[in-house]
Amino acid sequence: MPRISRRSFLAASAALATRPALGAVPPATPPGIDVVIVGAGAAGIAAARKIATAGRKFVLLEAADHVGGRCVTDMRTFDVPYDRGAHWIHMPDLNPVTKLAPRRGIEVYPAPQSQKVRIGRRYAREGELEDFLTLRVRANRAIADAARKGDVACAQALPNDLADWRAAVEFVLGPFSSGKDLAQVSAVDFAKTAERDADAFCRQGFGTLLAALAEAIPVKLSTPALAIDTRRNVAVETAQGTITARAAIVTVSTNVLAAEMIKFTPELADRHRDAFGKLSLGSYDHVALELADNPLGLESDDLVFEKSANARTAAILANVSGTSLCLIEVAGGFGRDLAAHGEAAMVDFATDWLAGLYGEEVKKAIRRSNATRWNSDPLALGAFSAAAPGAQGARRILM
Repeated sequence: MPRISRRSFLAASAALATRPALGAVPPATPPGIDVVIVGAGAAGIAAARKIATAGRKFVLLEAADHVGGRCVTDMRTFDVPYDRGAHWIHMPDLNPVTKLAPRRGIEVYPAPQSQKVRIGRRYAREGELEDFLTLRVRANRAIADAARKGDVACAQALPNDLADWRAAVEFVLGPFSSGKDLAQVSAVDFAKTAERDADAFCRQGFGTLLAALAEAIPVKLSTPALAIDTRRNVAVETAQGTITARAAIVTVSTNVLAAEMIKFTPELADRHRDAFGKLSLGSYDHVALELADNPLGLESDDLVFEKSANARTAAILANVSGTSLCLIEVAGGFGRDLAAHGEAAMVDFATDWLAGLYGEEVKKAIRRSNATRWNSDPLALGAFSAAAPGAQGARRILM
C-alpha cells in the first residue's frame, strides 16, 4: 500500500537490526534484552526476523492491536481480502517479502502488465495508448536526466510538450506512484524507485502475507512506545512499564516522529528532526466499492487511468484478485483534501467519477463501500514517504 527505495524497504529495514536506531550506542549494556523494536509493521517485522536469526534477544512493540502497520488485510468489511494499505508487491523477484513467503495457503501471482486508459466514455485507442505510454517513458527519462545534474522537483524536469496528456502523466508519476504531486517530489528520490518493471499481488492480501511472516515472532500489541531515553542504556517507556535494552530500532512513520508522539531524551539532533519533515508521508487512499455483476466489464486486477484535464482524478484497480471488489485510488494533494472531508465525501466522489466514465447505471451495481483515511490515522498520519526536492540525502541520516 518507505524506505531508501521502495522496493528495498524491507531489506534496508532489516539491516538496521545490526545497529541501534539513529546511530546511538549507549556505553552500558544491560543483561537480558539486546534490542527493543518500536513498530511491528513491515520494517519492524523484518528487523525482528533478522535479530532472531542472529540469536539476539528482542522485544517488539506495536501500538495497534495487530501487526502490519500500513500493510493490513481486512476480512470483515467485504468478506473477501481487502488490503487497506499497501497492496502492490513491487519487484517480486527481488523483494524479500516474496522470497520469504510461506508456501502453504499464500499465493503470490504476477500483476497484469497491461493498462487501460479511459477517455470520457470510451477507452483509448491503440494509437492513443501508445502516445500515453511513450510520454510516460519520456517523462521518466527526463526526471532521471535531471536527477543526474541535481536534486530538483520532478515537476520542474517534465518535458514541455506533454500536451493534453500532461495531467494524466503527472497523476501516474506523482500521486499514484509517489503519494505526492510532482512539485513536492525529489527527482533523485524518484529516479531511485522508477526502474521497477514488475509487480505482484497476494491473493490472500498483502497484509495476510506480512502477518504470516510474523507468526513466530512474539509481539506486544496495543503497547505504544511513549518515550525513549538513551542517556545510559536504552529505556523505552510504555503504559505497561519501561523496557531496558542495549539498543532500539524505531520503525514508526516519519510523520509520527515529526509530530513528536514519542518523546526522546536527550532530544534528537536537529538534522534528524529536519529529516522527518523532508521525508514526510504522502497521501494515498482506497475507496473500495463492491460492484455486483462486473458492470465495468473489466478483468481481474485490471488497472485503469483517466485522460484527465486536471488533478481531480483517480485510478481503478478492478475485480481485485478475482473478487467483486473495485478500488478507486485517490492520492496526492487532491486525495489529501478529499480525505479531509470524510469517508462519505470520498465515496460520493468515487461513485460520481465512475459514473462519469462508465454511465449512471454503475451506481446501481454498488453494494457495500469503504474508504481508508491514512492521513487521520494517529499511528500513521499518512501513506508512504517521498523525499522533498533537494532532500533525498535525508534518507541516509535516518539509517
